[in-house]
Amino acid sequence: MIRDERIPSDELRRIDDEIRSNWETGSEVDFEEAISYHESLPDHKRFADVLESADKPLLQPRAGVPRLDDQIELLEYLHREGQADLLPTTIDSYTRDNEYGKAQEGLEKARETGEDTLNGFPAVNHGVDGCRELIEAIDAPIEVRHGTPDARLLAAITFAGGFQSFEGGPISYNIPYTKRHGLEETIERWQFVDRLAGAYTERGVRINREPFGPLTGTLVPPSIAIAIMLVEGKLAATQGVRSITLGYGQVGNVVQDVAALNALQKLGDEYLPDEVVVTTVFHEWMGGFPPDEARANGVIGLGGMTAAIARPDKVITKSPQEFQGVPTKEANASGLRTTRQVIDMAIEQDIDIDGIEDEQELIERETRCLMETIHEHGDGDVVQGTIEAFDSGALDVPFAPSDSAKGAVLPARDDDGRVRIFEWADLEMDDDIKEIHKARLSRRADTEGRDQSFRMVADDVDAISDGKLIGRPRSTQSQEGA
Repeated sequence: MIRDERIPSDELRRIDDEIRSNWETGSEVDFEEAISYHESLPDHKRFADVLESADKPLLQPRAGVPRLDDQIELLEYLHREGQADLLPTTIDSYTRDNEYGKAQEGLEKARETGEDTLNGFPAVNHGVDGCRELIEAIDAPIEVRHGTPDARLLAAITFAGGFQSFEGGPISYNIPYTKRHGLEETIERWQFVDRLAGAYTERGVRINREPFGPLTGTLVPPSIAIAIMLVEGKLAATQGVRSITLGYGQVGNVVQDVAALNALQKLGDEYLPDEVVVTTVFHEWMGGFPPDEARANGVIGLGGMTAAIARPDKVITKSPQEFQGVPTKEANASGLRTTRQVIDMAIEQDIDIDGIEDEQELIERETRCLMETIHEHGDGDVVQGTIEAFDSGALDVPFAPSDSAKGAVLPARDDDGRVRIFEWADLEMDDDIKEIHKARLSRRADTEGRDQSFRMVADDVDAISDGKLIGRPRSTQSQEGA
């Protein structure tokens, strides 16, 4: 039975030797030599230092292509034309599934044809030398972004390759992504990733770790997202990580999003150890986008305004071509510039919106309920508490494909567009909080002249892509427009 305990050094070395034999480039990893390489990097490429010292939100896009030269060209373009402060390397799907042979076939085909035959950068196949070539070519810090339930080899190679930030976690890269891996398995795998990051940190190379805040990306109630961020942050801290960026995905109501980001920072500072530097990242809308690029830019602009008010440390931007899939580099840069323009215009203003403090208090109460039930389920151990809470449904994520979550909790927007919980299932929460959600959803139902039902949930999922925030019936929309 796994627990929230630090992996001993001899066990870390044993696992490291084992996983590096899974693909030929694993033999390139030399921890002592990697420490020296990191020490040689200039200050402006040290991810944690750049992020933690910024005086306004830093912008980072998503981007990953298979060939090294193309990845360098893409990141250079986004840095130059998009004015990105931080840059990503998004990993391909085969690598995320640990299918390195298929990733190699895709990489070789990409080299032969010049086409993007993979949907990301196969870092394991490029190996330590390829990663370092990328790090040296780009004049900004770069983060590894992926979606890998078992990211052990990817972490070993990219850390040795010079990357100093690594996204993901055992819950946030399991529950929203996979049916193949149990939660206990992914927690154990990610304990290695975090312990390896901690080992670098103990040698003076601070590896920033960033749990994936949006989860399923669809109307996730803020308290659920924040609780999972706190759990993943605590797990990473146990293994020695000292720079942790907690994530949150935009839901679209400005009051609720600002309140959630404020609560995320406050609760992160409270629940994580004092020696951990806690920062936050705001993901612009992760759900469906309008097909029209002008309307899509409106969604992006709302994210920029929210970031200007809440002031997270980092913003993950979106492009006006989200509807069609992978954007062009020009569209990706456009999304960066749109976000930057709105932030730079709004951040110097004193924007005071009623309701933020009350909403933040509610989110914090809900989050504490979830953290308490995790503590109780595990008799104080966060690993066992998390596993048991998910198994019982006391902790849950809406629309989750994983068998490790019930996926029974259902959200819907209230009459102001804030995400509430329509179906609680077995999610643990105080009764008076449930009554608050029920009353606010009832108010919306009265406005729309319909009963509370799953139809509200379905309508809200598609609302933003249809040009609205709330999934109103057509009759209600017509009355509002009259």
